[in-house]
This record gives sequence, C-alpha cells and structure tokens, in this order.
Amino acid sequence: MQVQATDFTTELVQRIKNAESAAFAELYDHYSCMLYGILYRIVEDEVESQHLLQDCFVKIKVDINSFDETKERFATWLINIARNTAIDFARSHFFEQKQKNLEYQQPIRTVQTNHNSQLNIEHIVLHKIIEHITPSNRQVIDWMYFEGYTQQEISAKFKLPLETVKSRARAAMLELRTYVEQNKINER
Repeated sequence: MQVQATDFTTELVQRIKNAESAAFAELYDHYSCMLYGILYRIVEDEVESQHLLQDCFVKIKVDINSFDETKERFATWLINIARNTAIDFARSHFFEQKQKNLEYQQPIRTVQTNHNSQLNIEHIVLHKIIEHITPSNRQVIDWMYFEGYTQQEISAKFKLPLETVKSRARAAMLELRTYVEQNKINER
C-alpha cells in the first residue's frame, strides 16, 4: 500500500535532504511540540525530555535519507524516532539510577503549564483523532505510542496474545489513516 504525502511534507523532506538550514528550522517549528509530548509521556521528566528532543532532531538529520514517503507518513516516521529514543533512554542504566534516587526524595511532581500552549493543542487534537477508532485498537495505540510499551511488553503485561496486539495495532493504523483521509487532516 502506497502512502500519499502532502505537498508540504514532500517539499520539506526534500529540502532537509538538501541540507537547507531553513528547512530544518521549519521542521523543528512544526513538529517539536508533538515530539516533545511523546517524549515527555514516556520519560515523565521535563529536562530529560528536552535533551531527548535534541537527540531526536540529530537522529532525524542523520537518518533523513532512510525516510521513504511511499511506505509511511512523515509524521509517523518522526513519532517512531521519538518513541524509540524515549524507550531506549527509559531502559538505560542512567535513567534507572535516576528513578531510584527519586524514591528518596519527596514524591511531589509538578508539571509546568507554561511550556508551550501549542503542545497542549496538538496533544488534544491527537487524542481527539484517536477517539475515532475502535476502543480495543485505541488502547493498544495508547500503550505503544503514549506509554512506550513494545508489542511484546503489551502482550506480556496485559496477557494478550502477541498476534492480537499486532493485529490491533495494524487495524488502528488503518482506522487512523482512513479517518485522516476522510477528514482531510493535514500533517502540517
């Protein structure tokens, strides 16, 4: 199945591949809030999420030539980079030690609401889109993309057959693609 990219996305990707600095700045302006939200949802640490966001953009710049717009949407490719970066960090020895140290501190957590209002708007829009898919499929997407579980971890933790998890993830992506296409939701 071939994925249709928007003209904006196709042009932006080509400009990034051509190493145009303005294109990379535009990429950051359009996608940094969304990627930060994914990172923060998995890592649950504002400072670490900001550092990981920088790592994501380095990975994007290095790996941009591996992006194939006929196989997936650009936003999906970016989300996967952020998700994998956050999961790798969350599994690291440094993060485990940091979490252990936090246990000894008073367990008060505050989230600053003045980070960027665009983050909240994009987060709300993303959740509104996801609300339009089947609940069982939506749950798998939530576990994978917002809580950082792999398909194998979902299978083990929630006692679901791995094939069920995989089929629900595929079905959810198809539902989302159909919804986006029907409602002409632009990646921009």
